[in-house]
Amino acid sequence: MTQRIVVIGGGENAEYDVSLATATAVAKALRSSGFDVDELTIDRDGIWRRGADALGSQAIGSLAAALGVIERADVVFPAVHGPSGEDGTLAALCALTHTPMVGSGLRAGALGMDKWATKLVAEALGIRTAPGRLVAASEIADVEFEKVAVVKPVSAGSSFGVALARDASELHDALRSAARFDDRILVEDVVPGREIDVAVLREADGRRWASPPLEIHTTGLFDTRSKYDGSARFGVPADIGDRDRSALTGAALRMFDALGCAGVARIDFFLTDHGPVLNEVNTMPGMTAESQVPRMFAAAGLSYEQLVARLVDAATVPGPTPRALSV
Repeated sequence: MTQRIVVIGGGENAEYDVSLATATAVAKALRSSGFDVDELTIDRDGIWRRGADALGSQAIGSLAAALGVIERADVVFPAVHGPSGEDGTLAALCALTHTPMVGSGLRAGALGMDKWATKLVAEALGIRTAPGRLVAASEIADVEFEKVAVVKPVSAGSSFGVALARDASELHDALRSAARFDDRILVEDVVPGREIDVAVLREADGRRWASPPLEIHTTGLFDTRSKYDGSARFGVPADIGDRDRSALTGAALRMFDALGCAGVARIDFFLTDHGPVLNEVNTMPGMTAESQVPRMFAAAGLSYEQLVARLVDAATVPGPTPRALSV
């Protein structure tokens, strides 16, 4: 029997357009693999629509109206990045409706979205993170400049609100910008090193394995503009030695397990002379064919269509206790 998959895109946050791109690509890949696909879009104002875009979709109103579509699904693929989506919100909804869902559950989504909580988990595992401090938006006026730092919202994605502060004026500008996206802000030391991503996939039988690492080549911060204007270049597999690759893969798998991730997650690092430093974890990363995660798995011989189909398979078949593999 053909499985009915509901792909949810959009969302009430700054990553709306990025999410729509992911949802459209995922839906197309699933249809090409023979799945029966229905699409729901959450508008920026919270209105739910039946379809992939505002022009060709049908407004169905509130979440209550969308629940009927969700409850009839065999699997939900929540392609909503950022707050009120990736942070466990949609995972909780699917849990309450007893609908199988692609990706991480509520706990992993909430922890992974919270960069401060992720740092605490990493440090408990012995994985290094950038030294930093937590600032409340209400305290911005009292924050003093100490050194060049990276400022970022605690819970936001696609590098929205991320900036480099080189003096007191830039620091307060960066704090105000970050506060537009969250009322908790991270101020972190700059970590000199190569930017390396590793993706981890949990298969339907419970195995999880790490992709070949990907290196991001860009000038300055890998910020929102460089992520989407085509100026950044991705090298995959990253040109690194066996020792660094093993350290990165091991750290990625440990973070995946400690957070309780499922489906796929992208774990971002800085590779320094002293080993990996964790940057952040993405439990619902960008998933167009040109995004980092599909590129990494393509380097391992797994096509985009196969990757998306495996994520659906893993959502429908509970697996045994995960064991590590690497490629």
